[in-house]
Amino acid sequence: MTAGTNPYTDPTARRAFLDREARLRQLPPVERDFVRLGEMPDLNRWLEQVRATGGCAEPVYLAGHTTTLDADTGEVLRHYSTATEPGGRLVVRCRNRRASRCAPCSREHSGDTFHLVRSGLVGGKGVPETVRTHPRLFVTLTAPSFGPVHRAGDCHLARRRRCEHGSRQGCGRTHLVADPLVGQPLCTDCYDYPGHVLWNAMAPALWKAFRDNLYHHLAARAGVARSEVRTLVRVSAAKVAEYQKRGAVHFHAVVRLDGPDGPSVPPPSWATGDLLLKAVRSAAAAVALPCPDPVACGGGRLSFGTQLDVHPLINGEGGRISDDAVAAYVAKYTSKSVEAAGAVDRRIESLVEIRALRVSPHVRALITTAWRIGGLPELQHLRLRAWAHMLGYRGHCLTKTRDYSTTYGQLRGARAEHARGLYVGWDDETVVEGAWRFAGTGHTPAEALIATGIAEDLATNRDIVRAEQVRERP
Repeated sequence: MTAGTNPYTDPTARRAFLDREARLRQLPPVERDFVRLGEMPDLNRWLEQVRATGGCAEPVYLAGHTTTLDADTGEVLRHYSTATEPGGRLVVRCRNRRASRCAPCSREHSGDTFHLVRSGLVGGKGVPETVRTHPRLFVTLTAPSFGPVHRAGDCHLARRRRCEHGSRQGCGRTHLVADPLVGQPLCTDCYDYPGHVLWNAMAPALWKAFRDNLYHHLAARAGVARSEVRTLVRVSAAKVAEYQKRGAVHFHAVVRLDGPDGPSVPPPSWATGDLLLKAVRSAAAAVALPCPDPVACGGGRLSFGTQLDVHPLINGEGGRISDDAVAAYVAKYTSKSVEAAGAVDRRIESLVEIRALRVSPHVRALITTAWRIGGLPELQHLRLRAWAHMLGYRGHCLTKTRDYSTTYGQLRGARAEHARGLYVGWDDETVVEGAWRFAGTGHTPAEALIATGIAEDLATNRDIVRAEQVRERP
């Protein structure tokens, strides 16, 4: 079709237009979408937007405008509108922390977590550097056993004896970490599925009980009254939840002792690292909460497992693990979720959907149990059906005490302020007015492939830069 011809009035142009449309309809949807993208007059600008999001897999589209005014004179310093953008909208990050949903955004969230945890260990981001000298521990709290499961390395010794259901009480094999059998019960009939689900559901309450116990045990070991200990010392902590292969939640936490007014004040002289270590061990062992359903728990109480790891974090040289290593370790788990246990990261709506899930029999049994007991009137407050896909766990991935360090909001605000300063170049004496509305989300098939390629290119560039930096070190 030649330029200037009208397919509505020129028969030749109309025939060429219809032939082209017919050929496009014969193409697969992705190729047809690539043709559409190639014909976009502002394709380069769209690519710039996608690169600015790091190749976000599920971007959010906004439409609107913003105007920057001089606070004194009212002069318009800058006006931006999405009217001139591709499709009349702006692409922004989805900010999903899960790598299974969006790898670029999860990486940014992990980076924020690293700085959030690290600033509570070494200072910075509004936290005084003197926190390095405060007693600090890296603690791992695990779940109890709900029945023997296959484990990596040398599994349970094979025995001739069998359980009451006829299954062998042992494995006798050596499993690799990636072996799908790792985390699966030796006998599904012996496994305590209701107890497992209820423990996951009560894990946040167990963590709170541990923190409360810690004050009491600190007071007992220091010879201070329980009513006074909180006026003398403050426990600051940040913890992340991780799913084990068996589907049970456990916590990795940084615990720090501060003075009564927070990180700017050192703790009293009796609040030593050794005292904190002993108090953490005894406080974790003393946690015992009533089970929401005594029948499901066999009349027992909920507590942490016997496996408790506590590592002192020593200021300067001589520590077993560094502050940066701890921050990186915690940050790594904020991008992971229940998919680490082989489950799904989306809510489940019915039993029919559970039967269709492509998961292991063990995970299906956990989800089914959460759905089944979630329908009991006495357990409605746990909302187990809403959290069945999380195997009953309904807490946040990462939580912290108020005074531990900075917040995600402050980190994002500082990054946005830095970006505005680089782009605008004006002082703080400005007023910003704007109006924005939601205009859609997600990519078309061709857009998704291009965004994935951009994300992979950026990741490759980072790997090359990191390798060069390592090579240049003396």
